[in-house]
Amino acid sequence: MAHMLEERGLPTTVLALVLPQVEKTRPPRAVMLPFMLGRPLGEPNDPPFQRRVLMQALRLLERADGPVVLEHFPDDNPSWFDRPDWEPAISLPPPSELHGPSAWEAAFRIELLAVMPVWERFKTRFGRTTVGLAGQPPEAWPAFASAFLNGDLPTIPQHDTPALALRFLADDLKALYGEAVQADGAPPSARQIDQWFWRRTVAGQMLIALRDVSLKSENNALRTVGGRFFVPVPYLPV
Repeated sequence: MAHMLEERGLPTTVLALVLPQVEKTRPPRAVMLPFMLGRPLGEPNDPPFQRRVLMQALRLLERADGPVVLEHFPDDNPSWFDRPDWEPAISLPPPSELHGPSAWEAAFRIELLAVMPVWERFKTRFGRTTVGLAGQPPEAWPAFASAFLNGDLPTIPQHDTPALALRFLADDLKALYGEAVQADGAPPSARQIDQWFWRRTVAGQMLIALRDVSLKSENNALRTVGGRFFVPVPYLPV
């Protein structure tokens, strides 16, 4: 798209997060950012830092020494600096080993009941949420997720296929927990949030189980979605 716009006389600059992709597509101008996917400007609620990122990207528009101009942002990813004093806003018991869809559904439902009031506190504090893709309320998530663990392929009117329905539920689930755990105090690093979610919650363990089930499904779309979008590589079982 950047090449097409440039051919029509519109200068472009790209905020890049994946270096091999930039090297392959060779956009006219790009600034390579060492940040998490989904956070091209760094951490939320840090306007001065975000402005620095934007200004470096916009300054590339002044350059015409291409055809390819690639700069690297000089600072490390701010989301990877842990806060040693951080404690999750939610106190949850460590997840136990679960077997069978009904056990997963019951454990997830109990945990979600504990998380929901804290998530409401987050929304009150910040006046926003990114939850809302699933097309169904959180209280419906345990039964819907356990149906997939049982080998079923349910869907809902808002999404055309079971694969999309489950993908967006997974996105909402991660967003809800990620917001709730930040309801109080200063924000932790993104790594601390991830480690808490994937290692210390039933929800995180259930998404790993859903990924395993999806990869064994005869439904091609579900296999693709499960393999690519449910669990980050660092948190896959060894």
